[in-house]
Amino acid sequence: MSGRSVRERLSQENEAPPLRVGERAEEARRLRRHAAAARRGAQSLVRARAWCPGPGVRTVALIGLLLGGCGKGSATIRDNPTPPGVAGAADVDPARIDGPGLYQMMCAQCHGPDATGYNADNAPSLVNPTFLESATDDFIKRSVAAGRPGTSMAGYGKEVGGPLDAAAIDRIVAWIRAQGPRAKPLEPAGQGDPTRGAEVFARDCRMCHGDAETRGTSVHLANPQFLAAATDAFIRHATVHGRPGTPMEAFGGRLSQQEIDDVVAYVRDFGKPEAAGILPPPSGKEPIVINPKGKQPEFTLRDGRFVSIHEVSKALAAGRKMSIVDARQASDWMRAHITGAVSIPYHDLGRLAEVPQDVWVIAYCACPHHLSGIIVDELKKRGHTRALILDEGVLEWHRRGYPMTTAPGVGPPPEEDPIGLNHGPHAHRHDGHGH
Repeated sequence: MSGRSVRERLSQENEAPPLRVGERAEEARRLRRHAAAARRGAQSLVRARAWCPGPGVRTVALIGLLLGGCGKGSATIRDNPTPPGVAGAADVDPARIDGPGLYQMMCAQCHGPDATGYNADNAPSLVNPTFLESATDDFIKRSVAAGRPGTSMAGYGKEVGGPLDAAAIDRIVAWIRAQGPRAKPLEPAGQGDPTRGAEVFARDCRMCHGDAETRGTSVHLANPQFLAAATDAFIRHATVHGRPGTPMEAFGGRLSQQEIDDVVAYVRDFGKPEAAGILPPPSGKEPIVINPKGKQPEFTLRDGRFVSIHEVSKALAAGRKMSIVDARQASDWMRAHITGAVSIPYHDLGRLAEVPQDVWVIAYCACPHHLSGIIVDELKKRGHTRALILDEGVLEWHRRGYPMTTAPGVGPPPEEDPIGLNHGPHAHRHDGHGH
């Protein structure tokens, strides 16, 4: 699906009357079908371009391996084989990649190849017209650079341990901006009452967005980095105009201006600056194998591919021999990682060559299956037969108090709301995130 057709469809759907509560679940299912179709079309286009000569062919071919792990499901590359000769191309200098290529390498796994979102872990659309018209380039840059701590959105800026310098982030932002409208001046928010806003938020917003203690299926508005980057006018615009083509409806026709200002004030009250440090960056010399003299673990697997956090925690406590690979950005590893895990980001696979083939290898991410799935599939291509995905992911591991190495001030991530995750617009699934 082309960027133009996506925008046209979103514009048309924005003209539809607001949904009644009883219609929202069916509408959400319809939207997920649209999003899945769009992703399949975009992935087909990427595969076609990867095989065709012409300008940018090296950049596009480079992402064949990475996109191969990002279909809806367990990130298997069998449905999207890598073109010959590019399996090792994931280890490449981002400074030599253009904006479209950087987006596909770093962002498409969660936000989708066409940036319409919901490919993994609730990652929102980046091309939705009401988002782009309200998000300044600075907002997008800060979001890419700093990420959303405590979620699967890592910080990609070098200043927090990520792989991208300011120029590379600028190229990603320029590509995103080219998919839709420029940012426009926004109507400022008025004076709101957070106490009144709490009542409106609980009634109309919490089911999807969660609150300060729980994370729902939509953008976590209490995230400190979100609140640091978002202005009151940005939050107000999203509330009034919604996100066309998604379950985020426009509340301008349902709530009074005062109620909207009250909600903005309540959301702003979530803001508590995070006083967290960072760990030293990975040296590249951390031991690959944990408990090298221990016995092999005995795991009960799901579908021959997934192992539960309980099984792995029990094996670690028993001193069993294994390797644990953190597939996220190094910036996430520098905030918090499973004790003993080695940082091998999904796009920088050099250290996989050091992983012995006679040990169980557990890869994890926060998605919790997409980035770890890329690692596991690459290991299997290299002949490993004992590569597994940590089923519930690292965030749930951290919540349950299993062994973590954390930077000062970094605590467990917010709880996931079981009501929103199981019944909300982008229901959470552990067999591959269909967000």
